[in-house]
Amino acid sequence: MKIILIGAKGDIGKAAYSELSSRHEIISVGRNSGDVHADISNRDSIVSMYKKIGLVDAVVSTAGNVHFGPLNEFTEDQFMIGLKDKVMGQINLVLEGLNYVNDSGSFTLTSGVLDRDPIRLGASAATANGAIGGFVIGAAIEMPRGIRINVVSPGLLDVSESRYGSYFPGHERVCSERVGLAYSKSVEGFSTGKVIIVE
Repeated sequence: MKIILIGAKGDIGKAAYSELSSRHEIISVGRNSGDVHADISNRDSIVSMYKKIGLVDAVVSTAGNVHFGPLNEFTEDQFMIGLKDKVMGQINLVLEGLNYVNDSGSFTLTSGVLDRDPIRLGASAATANGAIGGFVIGAAIEMPRGIRINVVSPGLLDVSESRYGSYFPGHERVCSERVGLAYSKSVEGFSTGKVIIVE
């Protein structure tokens, strides 16, 4: 398969790449790295990416920024970071990608643990994760041409411990290899409309 992988240089993206790259052609996409550059918070950038790459069998997104901070200090602009980037960025990857994904292809988006097991400072991330899950479940029943859509929702990866571990007290760390397998399940399996939880 020919697969677009957005966010390939991040910890989750590396897990997906490690699992899928031995069997498939991966086109890596990032804001400033990868085979093709794109900013998913900008719809025109997404359109340009698809025009440059052309038809593919799958799109995997492991990208999306959110703001972390105390709830009583959040501004609307800070909340909009997650809604514009992580939520609408991934939704626009689907909406614009429908004309570029082959029959029976797939989209795999990424959310995370915080909408079901929250942490302090993480209200924006929890909101974004819940919104992405809702979109995938709702969109799955309308996808054309046998195209599937799922979302992978991992806990904190073991390789992310040094940077983010202090924000996740008591959370079990998730093995990167298991996270990679979740992307394999979505891309190479037959499920649609699923939130694939990795804990």
